[in-house]
Amino acid sequence: MKNRQLTARLFYWLIFLLFVQACKTSQAPTTQPSRPVGPQGQPSMQAPIPPKTVTPPQPKEFYRQLPISISESPREMRAVWIATVANIDWPSSSTASFAVQKEEFIKLLDYYKSLNFNTVIVQIRTSGDAFYPSRLAPWSRYLTGKEGQKPNTTEDPLSWMILEAHNRGLEFHAWLNPYRATMNLNTKLLSPEHDFFKHKDWMIKYDTKYYYDPGRPEVRAHLTEVIREVVKNYNIDAIHFDDYFYPYQVPRLKFEDQASFRKYGKQGQKLEDWRRENVNLLIRDISQMIKQEKPWVQFGISPFGVWRNKDKDPKGSNTRAGQTNYDELFADVLLWMKNGWIDYLIPQLYWSMDYNLASHRILVDWWNENHYNTHIYVGNGPYKIRDNADKAWENPMEVPNQLAYARLATNIQGNAFFSAKSMYTKNRDVAELIKRNHYQRPTLPASPLASKSTSILPTKVQMVPHGDGFAFEFQEMLGPDVRFAIIQTAANLADLEGHTARVEWRKIHIDMTNRKTIPVLNSVHSKYVSLSFIDRFGKESKAMVFELNPVTP
Repeated sequence: MKNRQLTARLFYWLIFLLFVQACKTSQAPTTQPSRPVGPQGQPSMQAPIPPKTVTPPQPKEFYRQLPISISESPREMRAVWIATVANIDWPSSSTASFAVQKEEFIKLLDYYKSLNFNTVIVQIRTSGDAFYPSRLAPWSRYLTGKEGQKPNTTEDPLSWMILEAHNRGLEFHAWLNPYRATMNLNTKLLSPEHDFFKHKDWMIKYDTKYYYDPGRPEVRAHLTEVIREVVKNYNIDAIHFDDYFYPYQVPRLKFEDQASFRKYGKQGQKLEDWRRENVNLLIRDISQMIKQEKPWVQFGISPFGVWRNKDKDPKGSNTRAGQTNYDELFADVLLWMKNGWIDYLIPQLYWSMDYNLASHRILVDWWNENHYNTHIYVGNGPYKIRDNADKAWENPMEVPNQLAYARLATNIQGNAFFSAKSMYTKNRDVAELIKRNHYQRPTLPASPLASKSTSILPTKVQMVPHGDGFAFEFQEMLGPDVRFAIIQTAANLADLEGHTARVEWRKIHIDMTNRKTIPVLNSVHSKYVSLSFIDRFGKESKAMVFELNPVTP
């Protein structure tokens, strides 16, 4: 009996011990893990391994700004006249749709941009008309096919032309003819809104045209308002007049302004002096008006190439021109320069280098000496190439040689070419010679007003990767003073500092789409980059220089 009781107790104790052991193994351990065991089962003497910490690599520096400066961009006026009168250059047809006319204009701009030109001088008033909506002149028949008829578009043609030029980095000089009222005597072609009908007392018939009477003060006031309308309403870079002041004289034909002379001439004043004074007053008034409205807008004139012949005045040029600015056209261009009324002058030197009556070479020298601190550009006449009695124009190097000679003159800052189609629809070989020999790389146009700028241009910018290239980002929106950005990329600093032909050069118009960020497509040369700005006066800021993907030690 006792043995069975002892056996039962031992059995229950064994069950109890097994239950307790099962509970211990089901609990999570509360002590640190045992030390590692060595190869023979002995405890390892190594210290415990700490948790692993991963430090990510620093991102590669995308760019760095270099503490160096480079010289300002080269400057040279490279302009072309785009004549609209009689559809000389554009549009080719006045009855074509505006869409077709736009396509033609874009092709013309792209062509001259490809030749590294930097300025277009576009005729927007030919003879009392307008290529823009005006309260002072009817629509031009050279744009719409019928004078006074609005073009079939909701766009303003002039605003559109200016924007297209600026988007290509081209300056837009608005060319107007002030005194020429009609192109012929067929007044049935004129709109009832033309000044010929509204102010017949202003008109003087001479030869095959009608002209505004320069001697009437109300004419001068009206023409000043015509120019004011353009200056106020449009984002132009300059107002431009050509050589038509008093008309070129026809033998034995008198310009009938004697009534105005009797009414407005001063006692003892000669008719010729009075006529010159009339033109002087118009130039003065328009100059003052432009500077009051928008002081950054230039005022330029391209007069006939000869001021006076030496046989009339010892200060004149050694030429024998049949008519001259001072004596027949009553345009005292030297006075305009002396008085600071104009910002640039483009004398039309449309003769060959050694033409016996008016040598291009002699006249370049004369204007180089008689500049009166005014920017002088040479007007060249490629319209004569292979189409003139002077056989010198048969030589395709005539115009390139003229450019080379102008560059030797220290006071000549560039050239302008009349007219656009003369090297576009023909003579493209001469255009290529000009590019190859003289216009190998782009330049900024000469800027007669840059020294008058007081604007403060941006000096802080950061770069970020953007699409297939990069972008410049600004802390604040660029202000209205900034008109263009100049971005140059090069494979090495020497090219960038030397402005060599290997530098990729871009002039980007600043509008409302890129005043905070300027995207730049990548380039095969985008190792070194410079950024500068051009303001409305044409002043260039100090360039900031960057190195992309710099090598870090």
